[in-house]
Amino acid sequence: MDDLYKQLARHLDRLPGGFPPTASGVELRILRRLFTPEQAALALHLTLIPERAALIARRAGMDEAAALAMLSDMALKGLILETSRPGRPPRFMALQFVIGIWEFQVNRLTPELVQDVDEYLRTLFDPQVWKKAPQLRTIPVGASLTAPGEVLLYENAEQLLHAHTRFAVTPCICRQERQLAGEGCGKPLETCLSMGGAADGAVRQGRGRYISKDEALAILQLANRHGLVLQPGNSKDAEYFCCCCGDCCGILRNAKRHPQPGRLISSAFYAVCEAELCSGCGECLTRCQMDALALDAGYAAIDLERCIGCGLCVSTCPSGALRLERKPASEQPHVPASSLEMYLRLARARGVLGPGEVARTVVKSGLDRLRTG
Repeated sequence: MDDLYKQLARHLDRLPGGFPPTASGVELRILRRLFTPEQAALALHLTLIPERAALIARRAGMDEAAALAMLSDMALKGLILETSRPGRPPRFMALQFVIGIWEFQVNRLTPELVQDVDEYLRTLFDPQVWKKAPQLRTIPVGASLTAPGEVLLYENAEQLLHAHTRFAVTPCICRQERQLAGEGCGKPLETCLSMGGAADGAVRQGRGRYISKDEALAILQLANRHGLVLQPGNSKDAEYFCCCCGDCCGILRNAKRHPQPGRLISSAFYAVCEAELCSGCGECLTRCQMDALALDAGYAAIDLERCIGCGLCVSTCPSGALRLERKPASEQPHVPASSLEMYLRLARARGVLGPGEVARTVVKSGLDRLRTG
């Protein structure tokens, strides 16, 4: 049994997001809590290529109907990913642990799973890999943009929403798990936004509910009021938004421990203060999620090594002393054009899924399709 879960752990570790081993074996405890032995064995036969149940069943030596039933159940439980198109059979593919399986466990958490994942996140989150190929990026809250014309479309939360027609909202997995651990921050729970196909998946899995565009835009306003950092997926075609707090978010909590979160988090901006306008009220200190601000001689001073350009300090500065400024061209982060590009960059940063392995996977999938008919 342990060998089976070790195989699954190695399989997940070959995916872009990774699933590295630990001395304590906590990653295996997590897998045993999530996957039955039968599900773990079947998951080993899934790749990053969406494939029909018949093909996966043949590869696993299973009856097609039994494989389809198990794959559908695993997809509903957020263990693998299902893609569907009207009039076509569903297709299934492997799902990485973060961002993926873990976030899909919202509304299914147990104290034991929360404790194990909290222990594991420090191993899973590799600052150097995140710096090279982050899965999320930080964009400013709309109220902090004093010159919207200088902001690119994919840096504007409202514009990212306007590019879609279907929206869903789900509870924040991070605030939900901190709440279950007795360390909740009290900030709104139902704030994570999905758009397009991601919205359909969230509703299909029972993680979220459809909402209108106006409701989605209202959630962005809610995020600003409660000091939540806007973090869409790190691509220009982002299909989801996280609204994060430094108290609960696994990414921000780990970034906050880093001596230079401003260089770790992907962001195009940083905050600046005009001292002659600053009243020294300290409101910005309470809003900053990275401890990037302090009062120096009665004025707000910004540590640019810690500032992640979220704009939360700007949007509530009563004297208008704070503003966002675009980083120099040499410090502008690369934003991948698509999610596929982002995951390929992440895989390269981790040294997995090289061109040879990708080619072999594609060829094998093609041959299996021919054999299946």
